[in-house]
Amino acid sequence: MNALGFPILSAVIFFPLLGVFFIAFIPSDRPKTIAQVAFWVAAVDFLLSLIIVVNFDATSAQFQFVESRPWIILFGAPVVTYKLGVDGISLWLIPLTSLLTAVAILFSWGSIAHRVKEYYMLMLVLCTAMLGVFTALDVFLFYVFWEAVLIPMYFLIGIWGGERRLYATLKFVLYTMAGSALMLATIVYLALGMSGQVGTLTFDVEVWYQVFIPPEVQRWAFLAFALAFAIKVPLFPFHTWLPDAHVEAPTAGSVILAGILLKMGTYGFLRFAMPLFPLATRELAPVVAGLAIVGILYGGAVAFAQRDIKSLSPILP
Repeated sequence: MNALGFPILSAVIFFPLLGVFFIAFIPSDRPKTIAQVAFWVAAVDFLLSLIIVVNFDATSAQFQFVESRPWIILFGAPVVTYKLGVDGISLWLIPLTSLLTAVAILFSWGSIAHRVKEYYMLMLVLCTAMLGVFTALDVFLFYVFWEAVLIPMYFLIGIWGGERRLYATLKFVLYTMAGSALMLATIVYLALGMSGQVGTLTFDVEVWYQVFIPPEVQRWAFLAFALAFAIKVPLFPFHTWLPDAHVEAPTAGSVILAGILLKMGTYGFLRFAMPLFPLATRELAPVVAGLAIVGILYGGAVAFAQRDIKSLSPILP
């Protein structure tokens, strides 16, 4: 429990699922009511997130509003914990997520004509998954939320997208899952390797921060994490899924992609790749910087050839 006396992070993360529950009982022939409920749920969630901002201690570098309880127990000991927390890196990403979700839902009114109930339910599920990514302090829990984002986004693009929505959806999922699969294997490998130093199997990122990882392990582990995060950013040359997803996604989906999902990759670098593998970060920083510069120049050149604003938006800063 935190200083507020109640689990505010869990409340913010899972409040949208409460909206999903209520929407499930609203008849499908009442689309306006469904849209209104979805909007007000997201809006209230945004107001709840402001409690975190107001009560955040900017003078402290520690994680705040920490919640921790055993989740997966193996041989009588907790291996995976349901651990949440925020610091200066993740603080503003929480209200950003809930606010943009509310805005995306609001501007979906009138533009979504079929399967309205499912659309708004998926938007709220997506909000929960994204909030979980920005607050998880257990690496395995982070991975669960990271992958959970794919499910609602897959359906949002695949059902309510444009003419080439199936192609864009498949490309989006394959790219993301390819990087994530390698990251998952690395997470398990690191947890097993650290168990000797820690004395137990754990995925707690705060514990991982304290463990020494050999330079040669850091190098390939950084590459595995960086691939997953670079795809999500997306960093050149792992960016080719994004224009298709942006163009084919419904407008609200494009807003979520540009405003939140792409931030998940940068957040992953700052929360996991860089602090866990500092030696590899220092060694490979010129490579990442070089790819970023190429991406800037390439994006600027490609922008001149675009005639579709939705194609242009993902390559603009």
